[in-house]
Amino acid sequence: MDRVETRELAYFVAVAETLHFGRAAEGLGLAQPALSKAVRSLERRLEVTLFDRTSRRVELTPAGEVLLDEARKALAAVAAAARRTQRAGRGVPYLALAAKPGGDAGLLPPILRRYESDPAAVPVELVTAHEDRVSLLRDGRADVALLHTPFDDAGGLETEELRAEPRSALLPPEHRLARRSILQLSDLRGEPVGRWAGYPDDGGVEVTDLAKLLRVTSRGRAVALLPQSVLDALDHNLVTVPVVDAAPARLLLAWPQGTRSPAISALARAAREVAAECRTAAKPVRAAGMAERVGGR
Repeated sequence: MDRVETRELAYFVAVAETLHFGRAAEGLGLAQPALSKAVRSLERRLEVTLFDRTSRRVELTPAGEVLLDEARKALAAVAAAARRTQRAGRGVPYLALAAKPGGDAGLLPPILRRYESDPAAVPVELVTAHEDRVSLLRDGRADVALLHTPFDDAGGLETEELRAEPRSALLPPEHRLARRSILQLSDLRGEPVGRWAGYPDDGGVEVTDLAKLLRVTSRGRAVALLPQSVLDALDHNLVTVPVVDAAPARLLLAWPQGTRSPAISALARAAREVAAECRTAAKPVRAAGMAERVGGR
């Protein structure tokens, strides 16, 4: 089989994401016949049908669904290789660490202090991101990231778990469930849930930060499921009720699989040591504002 080119994958992804050859061609700056020809050529070389086409619609075949997932990963890997190579060529090494403001459970400052004492340490540039930090890792805009499961998909990444804690529902005082001592997920069925921007649309109310999440919750437009460390750091007049069967919120340090960077290994080692010490101490860590704790470059 001839080698598949990144250009062909980009063309395919554009059609697969719009399911419309005309709109995809316009977005790519191509004539539609040229795009259709490129996709047909890819199908012939792969010996599969990627799209079911009728006069009214375009749909992905099972083979197309697989290629869409793999093509996104491949294009992100190519972009990451280019970005990281360019950075290495500038001669000033640093680690780009992606984190959500207030999303480190207070662990980042002691981790960075421990890391700075390691001979393999390089300067850390904080990338504050409300968006999907997994994408930042995959396309090379970040070298490491603080992720939260079950919200973030850490599949295909190497991780170091830093903290796991139960989640509670955040409710307005007048909510029908606000007087309960505990809840189960079934109790929240049908309730609109706050959803972070950039994550799959599951019908919840989109929010971009904790301030907006508090606003929509206080107005009764949504409920929120948050780890206790986040709730402890919030100034609010809302009610929190433990959700006993919700999957724990896990804070992870994550980086791309196969990475051989001594600096990332040193950061992961510092994170592991600090997290273990905090678990042993069994006391909450104050969650101060991210900007006051970590200086950018």
